[in-house]
Amino acid sequence: MGTDDVEGEHSAHRIHSSVRQMKKKICLVLLVVCMVTLLLRWTMETSMETSNLNFFSPCSQPSPGLKPKQTNVVFLKTHKTGSSTMQNLLFRFAERHNLTVAFPIKECGHLFCYPRSFNTSFVLPGTLPANIITNHMRFNHDEVRVVMPHNSAYITILREPASMFESMFTYFKEICESFKNVNGSLEAFLKEPQRYYQPNEPFMAARNALTFDLGGDKDRPETDAAYIRDFVAEVESSFSLVMIAEYFDESLVLLRHLLSWDLEDILYVKLNMRAAGSKLSLAPGLTAKMRAWNYLDTKLYDHFNVSLWRQLAALGPACVAEEVSLMRQAQESLMQSCFGDRMPQLRSGKLIKNKRLRPWQPRNVDILGYDLLANSHGSSSQDHELCLKLIMPEGQYNEVLLDRETQRFS
Repeated sequence: MGTDDVEGEHSAHRIHSSVRQMKKKICLVLLVVCMVTLLLRWTMETSMETSNLNFFSPCSQPSPGLKPKQTNVVFLKTHKTGSSTMQNLLFRFAERHNLTVAFPIKECGHLFCYPRSFNTSFVLPGTLPANIITNHMRFNHDEVRVVMPHNSAYITILREPASMFESMFTYFKEICESFKNVNGSLEAFLKEPQRYYQPNEPFMAARNALTFDLGGDKDRPETDAAYIRDFVAEVESSFSLVMIAEYFDESLVLLRHLLSWDLEDILYVKLNMRAAGSKLSLAPGLTAKMRAWNYLDTKLYDHFNVSLWRQLAALGPACVAEEVSLMRQAQESLMQSCFGDRMPQLRSGKLIKNKRLRPWQPRNVDILGYDLLANSHGSSSQDHELCLKLIMPEGQYNEVLLDRETQRFS
């Protein structure tokens, strides 16, 4: 081998060695870059997660994309419990999200042939398949499940039985046969309720109305402890949430978390309220008598009142208080954006000339509604219509929404 050949071999060796060293350096640099990139990405993601946890705390609306909104809802609308306000909220939710609401057939009016037990034949075929059902019915779980999606959330609302019974008596004393013969005296009825009570009358308002609406036996003896226990358990297994009228805002906090809704989805205006003059002043001892007469409703209410506060405690008192405060602020802002300095006036329904806003007036009972001043409207005709829906009474909103459903599917 010549000298030139040896030098060439050495030169090639040095080149290969340099290349290998260069490759090692490049690999090392790439490794460092990858590690730094991974570290930065982990730091950013951790920071974002921490930020999201702070922003989307249990007291804030759920993080978008984590869980979709529940849009299939069964709301059992019980009598004189604030359920008209809840129905309005659900109607507006349905319109905003282009959902279908199940309505009763014409023969049933605005109720699913109440007080008959709910049957699938009571539903207007043109409003099926439905996302939401909320008109008055006597609950029949098996039949409701036939017409509603299997993943529907079941919600209802209860009210303290004594205050509810006073409201029922005042509201329905001209309709309910059991109330008619006491000359408007709640005291007289409660002194001898069995004398006046007609268990088979068409309108079931005179005893354990909550139990009846929920599909139970309103006349089951109080001594039948097993039935009462089993019925409470049945309601608990059927409903995802039992709201309490006296704690309506707190109940809505639970509803929002259950359904993964936004804050705007639970904003409301109170509807179907009686004027102060239509409320009875109760003599001492009447509250206890009303609770005793409605013993099944009392058992239901007491059980689910405790249940509600157990669920609220799980969220945390500070969390619930914060959400309630935010909701009330948002409601004020919504009304301000809708009506500005021309807010709707709460007044007797008898004085409201606008038929779209005049609530139904039972005989001898003054139901309040909202009256609009001249030129009260939002920034557009569409805004105006949406704002009207906030304060629209139950009967009129039923007609508007049913007409919308009919046009959609005709």
